[in-house]
Amino acid sequence: MNKVIRIEQKQDYKTVEEVIRLAFESEEMSDHREHLLVQRLRQSKDFVPALSLVCEVEGEIVGHILFTEIKIVSSTSVIESLALAPVSVLPSYQKQGIGKLLITEGHRKVQELGYSSIVVLGYETYYPKFGYQLASRYDIRLPFDVPEQNSMVIEFKPNTLAGVSGVVEYPKEFME
Repeated sequence: MNKVIRIEQKQDYKTVEEVIRLAFESEEMSDHREHLLVQRLRQSKDFVPALSLVCEVEGEIVGHILFTEIKIVSSTSVIESLALAPVSVLPSYQKQGIGKLLITEGHRKVQELGYSSIVVLGYETYYPKFGYQLASRYDIRLPFDVPEQNSMVIEFKPNTLAGVSGVVEYPKEFME
C-alpha cells in the first residue's frame, strides 16, 4: 500500500470533511461535528495551511490531520503553541499505521516550521507513544473540564515548556 502525505489543497476540502465525518461517525467520545470544526478553523486567522495534511492511498484521500495555532496564557506570559485536532482516518483504513504516519509527518512539519510544542486532547493510551506527556506536569490546563489523563503536551525543544503554566487559549472557532 503506497501512502503519500501531502499538504491539503482547497479542492480537497469536501473530501477531507467526509473523511473526518466518517472517521468520527461511530466514536462515542465525539459530538460528530469535527468536520464542521475543520471548516471553521480553515477560516480562522490561526489556520496554518502547511499544517493541514492528508494521507493518500492509491490517489484516494484516506486520512487527515490538522494543527492550529493556540496560546498558553498565564498572568505573566503568553506562549505560542499548536493544537492537534483532529486526526482522522477512514474506518476501512484504521489500524494500518495511517494515523501514526500523519502524526509523525505532522510533527516533522511542525518542527520544520519552527513551532516548539503541541497540545492535544486525546486518548491517554495513544498519544504517549509519540512523546506526549500530561499537560498537568507543566501546570497547563484546558479551558474546560476534561479528565487529566486526556490533556497532553509535547515539546520539541528541550525545556520549551519549563516554567510555563497557564490555560490554553483556543481560537474562537473551537468553541462554536
